[in-house]
Formats: sequence, C-alpha cells, structure tokens
Amino acid sequence: MDKEKLRSTIYSKIDELPTLPIVVPRILSLMEKANADAGKITEAISHDPALTSKILKVANSAYYGFPQKITSLDRAVALLGFNMVKSLAISVGVIRSLPSKGLSKVFDIEGLWVHSLAVATAMKALARGAKEEDERETLFIVGLLHDLGKIILAEFFPDDFAEVLERSKSDPPVLLYESERRVIGMDHGEVGSMLLSRWKFPELIITPISKHHRHEENGSDYVVEKAALRVADSLVQEIGIGDGGNPFPPEMAKEDMEALAIDKEGVDRVRKELSESREGINGFFQAIQ
Repeated sequence: MDKEKLRSTIYSKIDELPTLPIVVPRILSLMEKANADAGKITEAISHDPALTSKILKVANSAYYGFPQKITSLDRAVALLGFNMVKSLAISVGVIRSLPSKGLSKVFDIEGLWVHSLAVATAMKALARGAKEEDERETLFIVGLLHDLGKIILAEFFPDDFAEVLERSKSDPPVLLYESERRVIGMDHGEVGSMLLSRWKFPELIITPISKHHRHEENGSDYVVEKAALRVADSLVQEIGIGDGGNPFPPEMAKEDMEALAIDKEGVDRVRKELSESREGINGFFQAIQ
C-alpha cells in the first residue's frame, strides 16, 4: 500500500477509538510548563473516580510495596511524588482508551503490557546518570506506551499483523519491526506516534517512540530518551519479562550506552534490579486491569 494512503487509513481507524478521559488532555497541556500547578492537576484527577481508583490500586500494588494501605490521592502524591502520579494518570487513561479484548488470537495483549511496564521500569533505572529524578518520570510514560502501535495494527490490520508475526518467526527469524515494514509499510513506532500525535502528546514522548527502531534518523533531539528506550527494550526481552512479540532481543548499541553514561556493570545492575522486580511488575499490570 502507498505510504500516504496507509497513513490516511490508519488515521481513519484511530478516529474510531474512544476519546481519552478528559483529565488526560488537561495534564498533557501542562506537561511542558515548568510551573504546572500540582494541586489543580491532582484535583482534576480526583474528579475521575475510575482513574483515581486505578492509581490507588497501583500505589497499593507489589510494585511499590508500601507497608500501609494508601487510601487517598493526596497520600499517593505524597508517597509516589506528583510527577509519578501524573505519569500514572496519563498512562492509565491511555490504556483505558485502547482495545483490550479480542486481540488474543492475533497477539498476547497481556504479555505486551507486562513487557511495556518492564521497559518503563528499566528506562528510569538506566537513565539515573543522565536525567534528574523528575525528568525520569516522563520516561515511564515513554516506556509504557512505546509499543501501542502494535495494538493498533493487531486491532485494525489483524490479517497483515498475523503475517508479520509469522514472518518474524521464520528461519532465520526477523525482528518484528523489520517484518512490519515489509508487510505493512511502516513499523509500530511510527504507528504509535501517529496515535499520540492525534491525541496531542508532547514531542518529548512522541519522538522517542516514533524513532526507537530508526537509528538512521537518530538526530540530536531526545537522545537520552531514545537510548534509554532501546536499551531497556533489549534488556527486558533478554530477561524475558512479558512478550513484545520479537523472536530475539535487538543488540544494545554502543552509542546508546554512551548517551546514558552507563557501562556494562551499570547495565548488569539494572538487569539484576529488573529480574528482582518481576513479581512487582506483574502486580502492577493486575492493578491497571
């Protein structure tokens, strides 16, 4: 299919999805403002009982392991930090608006979200030496949403995506994004970025997701974010947490390691942390269901 026609088809399919919870666009509009009012955003979240409930379930999950039950949004903000609660609100809001049923014949949706949660966790850990704490919370959103293009492809192009999955498992196996480009004409990073653009997400989130399988278009924008996503993605696949659909993990590039200011020993530490977090990551997934 011609790429422009393909883009037009994907956009028309995206427009069939449910709208985002109203609080999400409000948060997104403030994300790039240094003086965002934490109180107003917390209040906006509190007006969405379902979203508030999900955030409290996550805060009380094994992922965080707090000894006492968290019963209010204010308490969650105090313990998790405002930026993390903001990230959770955006992430959970997006997940609520995406297809979750009927994909099992084509794709393991549960495995994909567990994989994505693990990538989100790994990204924050990998970027310790390159990003401040509050900046690393945005990486959580990037990691959690980096593969949402696969959901769009599985939902709206099930036959083509089934062929993608089959081809990726051929002998020799092929990385999923390469198979997507051959069969469909673009990869899941590009498709996911189209959805996030439609939903008016900031470039800080869109660009790393769009480019995470395009080293040739690396550029100088959001270098740390792209590097953290690629290394985390490879690391999580290597450990085997969840299932992103790839037959084997892509190699970690030297330039990505340099961008993160991390060496082999640092990656090994994150690998160990991630392995020990497996149960918590699965608990996180159960909490957002």
